[in-house]
Amino acid sequence: MIGIMLLALGRRLFWLFVGCVGFVAGLQMAQFYLSMQPAWVALAVALGFGLIGALLAVFFQTVAIGLGGFAAGSTISAHLMALMGLAAVPMIVFVGGIIGAILLYALFDWALIGLSSVAGATLIVQAFNWNPRIEMVLYAAMIVAGIFFQRALWRRQQPKIK
Repeated sequence: MIGIMLLALGRRLFWLFVGCVGFVAGLQMAQFYLSMQPAWVALAVALGFGLIGALLAVFFQTVAIGLGGFAAGSTISAHLMALMGLAAVPMIVFVGGIIGAILLYALFDWALIGLSSVAGATLIVQAFNWNPRIEMVLYAAMIVAGIFFQRALWRRQQPKIK
């Protein structure tokens, strides 16, 4: 459900994008660092990250842009490495996060559309256990569909110049 919302409404609901990406990043970190704890601990950590991200997006947009871009970029790079059959290398995941933050700052609207589409598609594809080739095709198709859908919504919001 979170993936679908990010795929379709990531640009329109920036706070939702940052909150969802914070939740996913928090869940991944909790599963990695707190693997011996009960599942509710990982969910509580993830919920905390998500709430902090959403609140930052509402009250401190500049900070939230950097954190949201970093979380999305690192999550996407970790997933791409997994799709290629590689273990997540912390340095590459960190660099992916830095790239995501820079992209979101420099090209806010387009980067938000792209990152939220990729993040949404990533969450959707991760929820299913399909053949890797089918996953890659669906992943690419969902990214393209998310970008076109969000661009159409953005175009409708922009005032017409006469």
